[in-house]
Amino acid sequence: MFDNLSDKLDKAFHILKGHGKITEVNVADTLKEVRRALLDADVNFKIAKDFTNKVKEKAIGENVLTTLQPGQLMVKLVKDELTELMGGDVAGVNLSGNPSVILMSGLQGSGKTTFSGKLANFLKTKKNKKPLLVACDIYRPAAINQLHVVGEQIGVEVYSEEGNKNPVEIAQNAIKHAKANGFNVVIVDTAGRLAVDEEMMNEIANVHKAIEPNETLFVVDSMTGQDAVNTAKAFNDRLNFDGVILTKLDGDTRGGAAISIKSVVNKPIKFIGTGEKMEAIDVFYPSRMADRILGMGDVVSLVERAQEQYDEEEARKLQKKIAKNEFGFDDFLSQIQQVKKMGNMKDLIGMIPGAGKALKDVEIEDDAFKHIEAIIHSMTPVERSKPSVLDAKRKNRIAKGSGTSIQQVNQLLKQFDQMSKMMKMMQGGAGKNMMRMMGGMKGMRP
Repeated sequence: MFDNLSDKLDKAFHILKGHGKITEVNVADTLKEVRRALLDADVNFKIAKDFTNKVKEKAIGENVLTTLQPGQLMVKLVKDELTELMGGDVAGVNLSGNPSVILMSGLQGSGKTTFSGKLANFLKTKKNKKPLLVACDIYRPAAINQLHVVGEQIGVEVYSEEGNKNPVEIAQNAIKHAKANGFNVVIVDTAGRLAVDEEMMNEIANVHKAIEPNETLFVVDSMTGQDAVNTAKAFNDRLNFDGVILTKLDGDTRGGAAISIKSVVNKPIKFIGTGEKMEAIDVFYPSRMADRILGMGDVVSLVERAQEQYDEEEARKLQKKIAKNEFGFDDFLSQIQQVKKMGNMKDLIGMIPGAGKALKDVEIEDDAFKHIEAIIHSMTPVERSKPSVLDAKRKNRIAKGSGTSIQQVNQLLKQFDQMSKMMKMMQGGAGKNMMRMMGGMKGMRP
């Protein structure tokens, strides 16, 4: 996420390395590179220029703080300005209606239907809501089928009307259905449309006027860069939407849309899509995104994701097993499953300060645990619970059964042994304190 932009900004800050004070000369050289990095990331020229001018005003004459070098001070100033440019504070979704009606709008191919499902899943699992998905794409039968597949996948009902070609009627009928059946959120998925298609733009404007949604969201593919910003402006002029959703931020995106869209339409980014899975949705925090763009990681989001998978009862059982030296491969497999639920590995590693930069050229696949799981699944129940019984003959059988090599099996056993010893050591005061801290932090949000 934003690797190229992060690298170029890092090089820009290196210009100040070794200087004892920020001056007009060295700050000009640094900000010239910052502006170039933003332009390369497909940020609008005027926005990039205004951005660097604001940073320059704050930087000139600043003395080096006792705990900061000039380069670090410049990073702080850029981070603060980036945060402000992307919206400053986090913007929540309006769920005040009964039911709350959310209208999804966007271009064809922006990922709107998939994200409607992600949003429904988010509201169901994180906000304890009972959402209803509504299929209002009357032009593409595959979109209605897709929404039904998504709904079945996440356990959310989908409302559609076969043969009805009036999206206004479908949306209105869906809201009546929601009221009669106890749904407290209605998510209306509309047809993708081009901003230049006057007839299609009139149609979504009519749906908007008829159902008076509590929240109108514009879904945009972040990989389209500056085009995404221009399209958002055209849609906003017609719908006056409430917020933006950026999809495909896990792809090879240059970041221009995330950085400049708020400045152009004056509407906040509310959610981002970070992968293909239904759980790959994050609330957009401008300050956290600024940290990630500047290579500082995002520890808060990482801890939050860990807390969502943290089960106090399971943790207590695990503690007892470790204390009795009964921690086996079934327990290890359970821990792997919890990590996988947190998101794709590349995204998680990018949240660790410095890790993203250190591993930028390393290709991290989503199935990074695949061979480990295959090895464990090739073990018998006895072998999983008592790894000490694994002799050469058993290892050979496991390697063949899992499609791996003896070396990979031995490597896993060695790593497992080291991890078991480390977990045993953590059974002391430090480990117990950490468990208590995780328990106390669960449910907290910044």
